[in-house]
Amino acid sequence: MSFLAFDHPFLSGLVGDEEIAAYFSAEADIDAMLAFEMALAEAEAECGVIEAAEAQAIRAGLSGFSPDMADLRRGTAQDGVVIPALVRQMRKAVGGEAGERLHYGATSQDVIDTSLMLRLQRTVHLIDHRLEDVCAALQALSDRLGTNGLMGRTRMQAAIAITVADRIDSWRRPLMDGRRQAASLLASGFAVQFGGAAGTLEKFGAKGPAVRAALARRLGLVDVPQWQSQRGRLVDIGHFLTSISGSLGKFGQDVALLAQTGGEISLSGGGGSSAMPHKQNPVAAEVLVTLARFNALQIGGLYQSMVHEQERSGAAWTLEWLILPQIAVTTGASLKLAVTLAGSIQSLGQGKTIES
Repeated sequence: MSFLAFDHPFLSGLVGDEEIAAYFSAEADIDAMLAFEMALAEAEAECGVIEAAEAQAIRAGLSGFSPDMADLRRGTAQDGVVIPALVRQMRKAVGGEAGERLHYGATSQDVIDTSLMLRLQRTVHLIDHRLEDVCAALQALSDRLGTNGLMGRTRMQAAIAITVADRIDSWRRPLMDGRRQAASLLASGFAVQFGGAAGTLEKFGAKGPAVRAALARRLGLVDVPQWQSQRGRLVDIGHFLTSISGSLGKFGQDVALLAQTGGEISLSGGGGSSAMPHKQNPVAAEVLVTLARFNALQIGGLYQSMVHEQERSGAAWTLEWLILPQIAVTTGASLKLAVTLAGSIQSLGQGKTIES
């Protein structure tokens, strides 16, 4: 039984997202780390750093590799990172001289950060597809009900008449912006991390940039100089995710207020009350507000993780591991709830067309 709501036996039904969470599982992390080590060996062989036969032996030895998770747990507790224990296991699986060449020139942060980038890339692909679904659901709602009249409210007070389309547009536009941001991230935001012990690729001499470029190409990531102590890329991704959940929180808050005042919105599939059977609570709308506020709290911690001392920080780095997966799962859950909420709106506005 988990103490985290995201994978809790029943609370996860409200705030969880198994599909996004899977990208942050130990299995997904190790798979991405293995992909890094195999691609690194092949990049080094391509650049003449190791023999092609050694790269082939590394790929063959790792293709069916299954780690001893208990040993990894012990090793992480001792070393602060999983890579020393994992590399020992991988070298044993590969064997011989090729095993000794595995992980050549890399450091723990290269493997861990690149694994994270590979998994965040897949996460943002999925987030973008869900954004498309929410935008389509809101557009369908506007097509169906957009000409209805609605009272516009400023500072929680009745202001002037608007259309339902006006209100829906305020929900949809930030999400369309989010899709543009996702496209930009997918084009250039996911970079390989490869710098060696102190970010200088000291073991490769003049071949360092070529090895890094070959590694990035094989993994489908952007080739940039090491960023092991410059964490702006990860904060940018966290900010993108938090902006989406915040925009969806506005959608949820508006729907909850409409449901509170009554007469302007009708929802299907609301939550029941154990004490008041007549009630139909706007659960999805409320949870969108909760998730938006949760991510707003987390993003400040992620900005704290930018303070990496000198060439590498253990403290700031570990903080990222605690925060970023929760931001991603929260945003994924928000998008799923938003599609549900948009589909539950049966009527909106007063049913009167406002003339332009």
